[in-house]
Amino acid sequence: MAAASVPGPHRVVILAVDEVIGYDLHIPPQVFGAAGQDRYDVRICGVDEQPVRLTAGYTAVLEHGPEALETADTVVIPGTTVSGPRWHGVLPDALADALARIPRHARLMSICTGAFVLAAAGLLDGRRATTHWAHAEQFRRLYPKVLLDENVLFVDDGQVLTSAGLSAGTDLCLHVVRRDHGSEVANRAARYCVVPPWRDGGQSQFIDRPLPDPDSGSTAATREWALRHLGQALDVPTLAAHARMSLRTFSRRFRAETGLTPRAWLIQQRVQHARHLLETTNLTVDRVAAEAGLGTAASLRQHLNSAIGVSPLAYRRTFANPPARSR
Repeated sequence: MAAASVPGPHRVVILAVDEVIGYDLHIPPQVFGAAGQDRYDVRICGVDEQPVRLTAGYTAVLEHGPEALETADTVVIPGTTVSGPRWHGVLPDALADALARIPRHARLMSICTGAFVLAAAGLLDGRRATTHWAHAEQFRRLYPKVLLDENVLFVDDGQVLTSAGLSAGTDLCLHVVRRDHGSEVANRAARYCVVPPWRDGGQSQFIDRPLPDPDSGSTAATREWALRHLGQALDVPTLAAHARMSLRTFSRRFRAETGLTPRAWLIQQRVQHARHLLETTNLTVDRVAAEAGLGTAASLRQHLNSAIGVSPLAYRRTFANPPARSR
């Protein structure tokens, strides 16, 4: 990938791969556009100069060709049904050539099955990533080197970010705006788009299946229940009892489904909830710790520092809205 630098607003280039999903394609321009044209310069380009086909049954003529990728600060790949990455684990030559134009410094994002394109290019090997839950099994078969987690709405792995299906692309784009410019700008963009600035939980709550029976062997219902009760005194025996499993069986099945131990997952969710409270409320740090189930401010400081390397007060100063101050 060539190096490039673009003065002015951060340039976001959306790469519309043939058979692109129109819903995914229009999320980034809407969200980044709502954050302000002084902050983001958003462009849509194709793999070549030809019109791009959309899965909705129409064709779009784009203003930009693949040369737009050469000046990108962020590249977004929306969902697509393009056959090479989706079914065979390979990149068509034209798509590989387009991706080679992306500067080394550029941030990479995918929405829904756009992750198949990044994976086919080898850009997700050894990284955590996600995609639409309905395509997780196929993704694992094609790309076993990727650490796939289909239970989350999005994964931020630093320079490479992936989201689950469809509307989760909105969650990811708002997260990036928040990361770039703080919660005030992200919340304002969310209000304009008439969407919540943050959604708790993961995409497991949207999977097309009924809540499991106690004997079904899944921990999904217990995970959803735990997310609604993070402020309570939850521990692994309590979760196992809710799932009506032995502690050993529950722990084994939980790790098989999530890739984490129950304790690690619970801490992760509590830290995430604490971050949300620090961003959006004026609760004291002690109260945030209690509401998130982390007990004390000292415990919150320890876990937040371990997760992202900052203290609660430093995090709040960076990301909270102006009215949200620690008392």
